Amino acid sequence: MKKIAYIRVSTPDQRHDRQVEGLKNLCDELHIETLSACSARRPVYDKVLKRLKSGDMLVVWDLDRAFRSVVDALTEAEKLRARGVHFQIANLSIDTSTPAGIFVYTMLSALAEFERRTLSQRTKEGMEAARKRIAASGKSTASVAREMGVKHWTLSRSLKRQDAMQEHVLP
Repeated sequence: MKKIAYIRVSTPDQRHDRQVEGLKNLCDELHIETLSACSARRPVYDKVLKRLKSGDMLVVWDLDRAFRSVVDALTEAEKLRARGVHFQIANLSIDTSTPAGIFVYTMLSALAEFERRTLSQRTKEGMEAARKRIAASGKSTASVAREMGVKHWTLSRSLKRQDAMQEHVLP
């Protein structure tokens, strides 16, 4: 049985050290990817899945490092189980090779999805509030960005992304 680790960070600015430190003594192999979980293709993740054989275990440090949503997490875990491959979330000591591990994994997947959606909602609300403050104050985005301690392009890009998301939301 091999324990194969999948380590992912979303951007080059993020570091994978915490995951590497947590997994290097638990796993036979470490595979590192720098890519958003929402990316259409995740070549390292796909490579890791292909390497797994019956009896092996896919190991991640945190639940959100491998899966995009609760549905994705449950579907992928079931596909792995059908192949005889187990799944472990190391920092939570969850191992899907046991019925209790499967139950806890299922519940945590739902909680993680709730957390992601709540964070997304808060971000949208915060961006909308910032947009209203800018409009009401008559200030430029550059001056507001300075007040917030962020770069002008960061605020502008975030506002544009928020506008694009609003266009795709049905009333």
